[in-house]
Amino acid sequence: MLGIASGKKRFTETNMTFSTLIIQNFKRNPRLASQISNDIGSPILPGLPDDVAKYCLALVPRSHFPTMGSVCKKWRSFLKSKEIITIRKLAGLLEEWLYVLTMDSDAKESHWEVLDCLGHKHQPLPPMPGPVKAEFGVVVLYGKLLVMAGYSVIDGTASASADVYEYDSCLNSWRKLASMNVARYEFACAEVNGKVYVVGGYGVDGDSLSSVEMYNPDTDKWILIESLRRPRRGCFACGFGGKLYVMGGRSSFTIGNSKFVDVYNPEGRAWCEIKNGCVMVTAHAMLGKRLFCMEWKNQRKLAIFSPEDNSWKMVPVPLTGSSSIGFRFGILDGKLLLFSQEMEPGYRTLLYDPDASPGSEWQTSEIKPSGLCLCCVTIKA
Repeated sequence: MLGIASGKKRFTETNMTFSTLIIQNFKRNPRLASQISNDIGSPILPGLPDDVAKYCLALVPRSHFPTMGSVCKKWRSFLKSKEIITIRKLAGLLEEWLYVLTMDSDAKESHWEVLDCLGHKHQPLPPMPGPVKAEFGVVVLYGKLLVMAGYSVIDGTASASADVYEYDSCLNSWRKLASMNVARYEFACAEVNGKVYVVGGYGVDGDSLSSVEMYNPDTDKWILIESLRRPRRGCFACGFGGKLYVMGGRSSFTIGNSKFVDVYNPEGRAWCEIKNGCVMVTAHAMLGKRLFCMEWKNQRKLAIFSPEDNSWKMVPVPLTGSSSIGFRFGILDGKLLLFSQEMEPGYRTLLYDPDASPGSEWQTSEIKPSGLCLCCVTIKA
């Protein structure tokens, strides 16, 4: 039977799990699966109202979802929907996994690997569709990973892309979404109020862009919205309080890297500006209502931004090994993970707990990718 522990919702299973019982039942009685897949009006689980059936399916640990998606079209449709995320969230059953894009030791190929809160590896992702790309953007939306734009080098020629691919973490599969209106790379992107925004970057001709696009997952369409006041590239973005914040990078109207923060209000459909942003950011992550950054000029301090009063706080990073080592960030269980950009022997991942008592915020963790971390996102499902 399936067991659920209080506190962190971790599942313990025997050899015969709830999902195994369901799937084996359909294998023994193919008429049930045939009935569900062929009859639009048939129930998700025979003998149960659909709302109860959905709750039962949502109880299953997410590692079984890809197998469940192959049972019938109705199950697959439910697993693809926003509804399963909502049900699992209300039930306190969301499982948090890290999706890390890592570079192989020979620096020739990259792949996505999946780690849970204990550092255990799960089923690897199938290869991303399309040509190999760099300087693309990633956003998590309703339990799905969007990989957007970037540039590719084909037969020695580099070209910007407008392609967008979606990875469904419940079904372990990729699909192509609608392309953006403008091909771009080295741009900012973030999710705000269930919509995805992409901002600035470099265009097809290598020119800096001021254009901004918004993606609506319900219609699978990109629309151009109000542009930035000035072109901006190499920047990053995040969402706070229903607004889009764009920081870092360079602007065509400033010398060096920009300290201006462009803030977009979707309700008023207008941009405004504040002047105390971070510059030359090498890593950033959202944790709760705060933004954590690391700047190239000072990789031994965390810069923590609070949008409530537009203030910054600096936190020293304990040295481990060479002072020239940079980091990539990951978020897991309400804590910030710092993955080293140089895999030195014996190196352990640094962990920062913003809610720990003073003096005990820094710890080390056994959670680390198998290779160099290129980017990392957290998906709850």
